[in-house]
Amino acid sequence: MAKRDALVLDGRSLTLPQVDRFLLGGYHLIDVSTPARKAVKQGRAFVEKLLREHKPVYGVNTGFGKLASVRIPDEQLDQLQLNLIRSHACGVGEPLPLPVVRLAMLLRLNSLVSGNSGVREEVIDAFVALINSPVVPWVPRKGSVGASGDLAPLAHIGLTLLGEGKAYFDGRLTTAAKALKSAGLRPISLKAKEGLALINGTQIIQAIGLTTICGAMRWVKVCDLAAALTLEAMRGSDSPFDARVAAIRPHPGHALVARNMLKLLAGSEIRESHRDNDPRVQDAYSLRCVPQVHGAARDGFDFVKQIFERELNAVTDNPLLFPADGDVISAGNFHGQPLSQALDFLAILLSELASISERRTEQMVNPDLSNLPPFLVQGSGLNSGLMIAQVVAAALASENKVFSHPASVDSIPTSANKEDHVSMGVTAALKAAMVFENLKHILSIELLAARLALDYHKPLKAGRKVEQAADALRKVVKPLKQDRVLHEDFTAVRELVDAGKLDDVLATLE
Repeated sequence: MAKRDALVLDGRSLTLPQVDRFLLGGYHLIDVSTPARKAVKQGRAFVEKLLREHKPVYGVNTGFGKLASVRIPDEQLDQLQLNLIRSHACGVGEPLPLPVVRLAMLLRLNSLVSGNSGVREEVIDAFVALINSPVVPWVPRKGSVGASGDLAPLAHIGLTLLGEGKAYFDGRLTTAAKALKSAGLRPISLKAKEGLALINGTQIIQAIGLTTICGAMRWVKVCDLAAALTLEAMRGSDSPFDARVAAIRPHPGHALVARNMLKLLAGSEIRESHRDNDPRVQDAYSLRCVPQVHGAARDGFDFVKQIFERELNAVTDNPLLFPADGDVISAGNFHGQPLSQALDFLAILLSELASISERRTEQMVNPDLSNLPPFLVQGSGLNSGLMIAQVVAAALASENKVFSHPASVDSIPTSANKEDHVSMGVTAALKAAMVFENLKHILSIELLAARLALDYHKPLKAGRKVEQAADALRKVVKPLKQDRVLHEDFTAVRELVDAGKLDDVLATLE
């Protein structure tokens, strides 16, 4: 891991690598830049000016949603914000993972420090202190429709700042009041506009989505590696990866994956053993079309990352304050449609990577499709080998098809039809996360199968990088001489990848 240091937010320059590093615990301190603090003060001064002028401003001195026409007396403005957080903290379901919640807090803070939301510097300081502490809010994962912000889950984060609701201290669930006290923190009180500023945003969609994206940055390369191992196990051809094939159909992802495959297969004795006089004319699609399928996924993944990189430094509040111009604009930056659509695409492309991986596993275990022992076990018949491992992969691949139905087209009206079109962005994010988890399991099964299959080609060796990966896999998965509980093998392979034990090979890939 890189050296741990401080991440200083300014609302303009947060990057995807910094988010990835934050998720890995690579920063010991979060802070806010001096210019950003100045912008926060200017934004708050503008709110105070609006209050003195007694003009109706949505969410500052009016009700919310359908109740926007209700004017709130000055003496009740603080209570209005407190009521907002309490009433909106009504999420349901299992809690979000703590790293996801911490990332959502970081992203919301980065949006607030732009100065367009009108919170006091005291709120910024409380947010910074909370992120830097062992306290993490308890946030149910369901209840957001991804428009008007991720209102319910973000309200649960706001509750913790107020010392209400539930929170974790050092990973143990307790009341927010006890958690803050244990960390030496004090609850804050909200002033005009601040409750709305805490919950009007896309940060839950972002946090779930970015966690998947950061994890997938390693595993999309594993897809190419798994394909190369299987190709060698099946004594497949490297001809489909010829640069001339990519050149006449110029999709960038196709060319990238083809280059990766050739790097992995370089120096293969297995390939040379059947280069001449091979009666097979061409391989199955799951081997031959790796550049086309993986490449399309890579191009799609680049698009998804681009959308999320833009959103990292976006202001998604409402209303938006422009102190320098003296303007308040009620708009729709809280609408999660850009993220929701991208996450639907992410689920689809990850699902396709999983689908073709499962087909490659079938190629190896099916004796009608290869010259390998049935289900890659000695004494097949008495032993079932990887028979049901392929069934597990098939079950997950089929489940992914359900999760790949787009959420972004499934709008439903809310708030008495005032909010009549929503993004369902959190649903899209949760679906993509589930597809990614299934992809990791499916790839782990393929890697296991390929590791076992390659042993049957000894003493011939696969490509140098394939052999390097196979050797790493052999350290955690022993040969399959008779049936055993394979769940532990799947876990060992997955943990090997997540621990970075294949990163030396993956580092050579694009």
